[in-house]
Amino acid sequence: MNRLVVAAPASGSGKTTVATGLMAALRRAGDKVAPFKVGPDYIDPGYHSVATGRPGRNLDPVMVGEHRVASLFAHGARGCDLAVVEGVMGLFDGRVDTEGIGSTAHVAKLLSAPVLFVVDARGQSRSLAALLHGFRGYDPTVRLGGVVLNQVGSARHEQVLRGACAEVGLEVLGVLPRDDKFALPSRHLGLVTAAEHGPAATAAVDAIAEAVARHVDLDAVRRLAAEVPAMAVPTWDPRAEVEPVPGRPTIAVAGGAAFTFGYAEQVELFTAAGADVVVVDPLRDEALPDGTAGLVLPGGFPEQHAAELSANAPLRDAVAALARAGAPVHAECGGLLYLANSLDGAPMCGVIDADGAMTPRLTLGYRDAVAPQDSVLARAGSRVTGHEFHRTALSVPHGPKPAWQWRGHDLRPVAEGFVLGRVHASYLHTHPASAPEAVTRFVAACASESVRSEATR
Repeated sequence: MNRLVVAAPASGSGKTTVATGLMAALRRAGDKVAPFKVGPDYIDPGYHSVATGRPGRNLDPVMVGEHRVASLFAHGARGCDLAVVEGVMGLFDGRVDTEGIGSTAHVAKLLSAPVLFVVDARGQSRSLAALLHGFRGYDPTVRLGGVVLNQVGSARHEQVLRGACAEVGLEVLGVLPRDDKFALPSRHLGLVTAAEHGPAATAAVDAIAEAVARHVDLDAVRRLAAEVPAMAVPTWDPRAEVEPVPGRPTIAVAGGAAFTFGYAEQVELFTAAGADVVVVDPLRDEALPDGTAGLVLPGGFPEQHAAELSANAPLRDAVAALARAGAPVHAECGGLLYLANSLDGAPMCGVIDADGAMTPRLTLGYRDAVAPQDSVLARAGSRVTGHEFHRTALSVPHGPKPAWQWRGHDLRPVAEGFVLGRVHASYLHTHPASAPEAVTRFVAACASESVRSEATR
């Protein structure tokens, strides 16, 4: 599989612009492109999906374990001509207090992939040579294969920058001029999601694709992506990860503009475990799918749609009734807020006796969590590495039976989330590929609920 990683010295350099534009420009040129994002980001993969017509996927060694990264990559890249992997933050920035675990460089090495280095050239001149020399020499096992100069101000500026790249022997594969038209809309947690941006997201990706096609040497990019060794790894197969459950329960998964923080592998694992997955949009649908035996509420931006979610009282009532009836419900972050009594004063489902509200504080980071008791998701003592990413808070941070516990930065124990009957709700995002046994456990609980419902008809 031909492949390359798009990286940068720091966040804000233009990785998403270049990576998304490359994906779309190569697709327009006839290539089948597999899109990936390093880390737990849920927003950029939405734009990758618009650019390629394929599910955007994440590669996160911290969440899934480094032993799974290449196999998950092979699964997502199957049937494609090449893969473009967008990095996270700066090239060597990984989990805090580790030597770059989960960084773009870490993933590039796991994939034996060359790096296309994107540099924001504003304020740069010949010193660019020192920057490139430092990044290339810091870890020689990470191969910098070429440079894209972003935000270049003039033809003279380009000439000087090209000279700096030549000094250190790095080829310039593209030069993007300064142009605000290439900017994607952002807000408190990053970009506005592609699902919320709607047709404007497609228009933005089209504009970026045209710019990349005009200013980047796509043939040179293809040559760089082809300069890779063969990958001798088994392809990740969801059917080999889970135990099929009889009964084919129907699991409703919230989607639409308010709930976009999910992994493509989750639905694949649910299906492999014997479930029928139906997407429900809480902004539009007034009822759960017929025969719903379980519900998954992923993260997203319900705080941006609180009034509309609240106005859909029939679905809120249906969700509350499902939970009261004992059906399995799994909610993460935005899904947790939807289950609360209210969100910024707007009534929600009332399953959890707490109120959510926006705050000025960003909660961000990986968590090594343990399940303190049995739930529909995990057995007591089960361990998982998850990720928190939110600016909201609940008036009650956890119930008498929390969903997870972990050690805080001060090493004090932290309890978080709620286990209420067969409801499991938490701020913690988890990757289903890291714990396929949790998928089997949840589907089995849904199957038992489906059988119980049939028996009481």
